[in-house]
Amino acid sequence: MTLGPGTRTFLVFAALVVLGALVFPSSFFYRVGTLVWINTLAVTGMVVLLGYVGLVSLGHAGFFAIGAYATALLPQYGVPSGLAMLAGAAGAALLAALIGRPILKLSGYYLAIATLGLGMLIWMVLSKEAWLTGGPDGMTVTGFSARNLLKSVGITLKTAEAWYWLCGAVATLGAVLAVNLGQSSAGRAFRAIHDSDVAAASLGVDVARAKSAAFVISAVYAAVAGALLALANGYITPDAGGFMHSVELVTMAVLGGAASVYGALVGALILTALPQVLTVFAEYEHMVLGAIMVGTMIAMRRGLVPALAGLLARRRAARRAGRLARRVS
Repeated sequence: MTLGPGTRTFLVFAALVVLGALVFPSSFFYRVGTLVWINTLAVTGMVVLLGYVGLVSLGHAGFFAIGAYATALLPQYGVPSGLAMLAGAAGAALLAALIGRPILKLSGYYLAIATLGLGMLIWMVLSKEAWLTGGPDGMTVTGFSARNLLKSVGITLKTAEAWYWLCGAVATLGAVLAVNLGQSSAGRAFRAIHDSDVAAASLGVDVARAKSAAFVISAVYAAVAGALLALANGYITPDAGGFMHSVELVTMAVLGGAASVYGALVGALILTALPQVLTVFAEYEHMVLGAIMVGTMIAMRRGLVPALAGLLARRRAARRAGRLARRVS
């Protein structure tokens, strides 16, 4: 029986979540694993925008911060954390829909600069409006516990473990939805736009509407990831919406392979976990990390996952050709 792409993605991601839980020796590793899954979810949204449609956003951390701060602020006014998360996602989607239409008329570095400006505006509001957001010092986040949620269904885990399982499950769901989207008619329209706006329009694709839809979807992914980070940390600062965080998200997507949800996972894993390993290099940590990234992109320009997949495909083709040659001889 042949499994569909969505089913395969679910099985792979679920297996990796379980594998991590089996091998992690301490709460620190569960904490890092939680961050990997949160970043994977955010980067999966970048896969929809950058990988499927070919649009670069340097302000996506702004949507991440909207989800995070909505989850932090609304419970102070009596809104349950679950509804606050949904409100943050809806707010990010609304902003993306309103701003997306005029911004997405641009292309190339003009689009990148426009999205950068949007992200910086969000960051400035979060940093300057201290009466609401706590300013540069940030604010605490309360009202939700993954441990209590799992305990309510009969599963008792430590706090770090509970957040790991919850974030892994949400990231898995997000990956499956992105893969199914890519296989749908909307996904095919996205890929047509990626190849050529003009050719896609000639085939009847509403290019402006499709671009706006991809922008909204990626913003929702980022907002949900931001909400999970705020709840898991119990604290949030404006740095979550800063320029460097936007660059990190784009880098994760490109490093792993922008058109693949597996690339999103690999990129998030490398840029989240590798710095923890490189602490042994002390003050040279960032230099070593940068050298690894530069070397990887020079050797594998399409990203790690597509490059490795292409290598395996070529080896299989070579083996088949060798077997055929032996039969002929």
